Amino acid sequence: MKYVIIGAGGTGGIVGACMTKNRKDVTLIARGRHLEEMRRNGLSVEHLWDGSRESIPVRAFSMEEYEEMPDVVLVCVKGYSLQSVVPFIRRISSKNTIVIPILNIYGTGGKLQEELPELLVTDGCIYVSANIKEPGVLLQHGKICRIVFGTRTKEEYRPALEEIRQDFQDSGIEGILSDHIQRDALQKFSYVSPIGAAGLYYGAAAGDFQRKGAPADMFVAMIREIVALADAMGIHFEQDLVEVNQKILSGLPAEATTSMQRDVLAGKESEMDGLITEVVRLGRRYGVPVPEYEKAAEKFGLLEDL
Repeated sequence: MKYVIIGAGGTGGIVGACMTKNRKDVTLIARGRHLEEMRRNGLSVEHLWDGSRESIPVRAFSMEEYEEMPDVVLVCVKGYSLQSVVPFIRRISSKNTIVIPILNIYGTGGKLQEELPELLVTDGCIYVSANIKEPGVLLQHGKICRIVFGTRTKEEYRPALEEIRQDFQDSGIEGILSDHIQRDALQKFSYVSPIGAAGLYYGAAAGDFQRKGAPADMFVAMIREIVALADAMGIHFEQDLVEVNQKILSGLPAEATTSMQRDVLAGKESEMDGLITEVVRLGRRYGVPVPEYEKAAEKFGLLEDL
């Protein structure tokens, strides 16, 4: 199958590197100096856990240059950039193209499906911790790399989805074709949203959450607020998400931070609306108290957006 990955940062770049190493037909869509460096020297991935580094020759284009028609489009941009890639997806897609968004923001697949009614857009999420260290170089913080994806209804299922899952597995990525993607995507959100929000609130890194203290307490409280929201939405988890998310956290090096923290500190546009404000919106919509999220939203001046 022919894959296009829109976005070559800590999500798309890691996936693209893994799949390219395992001889899958993958093209990365990027821009600026990051694109130039990948073309010149390949995509380098540094592993924080052991200091090793590998360089992978990758196929990379800008959106304006790419002219082929892929079987699968993996959308790996930040939530605030989602609308900007819709015209590109329309231009390169056939009626059989499958679009898989693996963003941090919950509910992205459904929103993108409304923009692309002629295509199959699944929901999806990814467990990976990495960032662009410098143009052409990614820093991967932990070994976990898992993609969970699936259709929102059984009627939308296609056999090609199993082939995609197998391509992920072949590439050293844990691929899970979910039969309840809304639940599984919200489970991922129950990690990335609290760790991002509490990390930003306290200026905390993974090590601060791995020991007792205010950051860890806020992280746990936010997870429980999302679980309460899920119950109100009719989504019920089979596992204790506090325990699940603490286990994920335990596998990260102490210095690891989230992309939202790094973006805010760098003065860049961030995903605070989707990861913090949206939880407050949902709380008000479903009548579920979310005091920790309200506290974070107030600190960052987000309540005025409600």
